[in-house]
Amino acid sequence: MTLSAESVARLLEEGRSHRCDGSLETCVRAVAVADLPSRFGDFQVVAFWNELEKQDHAAFVHGDIEGRERVLVRLHSECLTGDAIGSLRCDCRDQLIASLERVAKSDGGVVLYLRQEGRGIGFANKIRAYQLQDQGYDTVEANEALGFRADEREYGIAAHMLGSLHVRSIEIMTNNPAKIEDLRRHGVTITGRIPLVIPPQPNDRQYLETKRRKLGHLLDVEQLDCATSPSEEPTR
Repeated sequence: MTLSAESVARLLEEGRSHRCDGSLETCVRAVAVADLPSRFGDFQVVAFWNELEKQDHAAFVHGDIEGRERVLVRLHSECLTGDAIGSLRCDCRDQLIASLERVAKSDGGVVLYLRQEGRGIGFANKIRAYQLQDQGYDTVEANEALGFRADEREYGIAAHMLGSLHVRSIEIMTNNPAKIEDLRRHGVTITGRIPLVIPPQPNDRQYLETKRRKLGHLLDVEQLDCATSPSEEPTR
């Protein structure tokens, strides 16, 4: 089951006629929808456009989620080095794959792919943060040394995307309480949290430990204790 032809037509018409009443920074509109068979399962991809920032975002939808309650949702912030290149400094690619696989097995869900590279500081600054991490900084210290907060992301755009898809409530795959808090602040009804913990690898153990200790991510200490490494990546 997919979004029906009527749902797709309505989504695109609403996108064409949409006028935002709130912040233009978080205002997106659906501009295109296409079928997307993948190695993880069958999806429909919805392209969203933010006019103010001239930036696009994507929703990978499995099943007909329009008007549904308790839709399985993952918010994934872009990580070029992890998602595309397979960097071992983070668990981003593993989280993305696990999310797509789980959504594809559900009776309806969506992975929102948000263009918020490097916890919202952008690609070039993420690589600058890498340089600092190579000198011994952790991910939080590196971002702050560059003049940023530990995490610059916000999820108003994600909330707007879910609203455009007419999702009524969600079960969210995340380990990050701040993500839940921000979505609720933007009016998203969250009925449950599903942990998404990837077993640590030798290169990302300290990165995960910093997320747990400094950013409050809900990670299992025992899982983190099974690997050791000094390397990190500032993306999740």
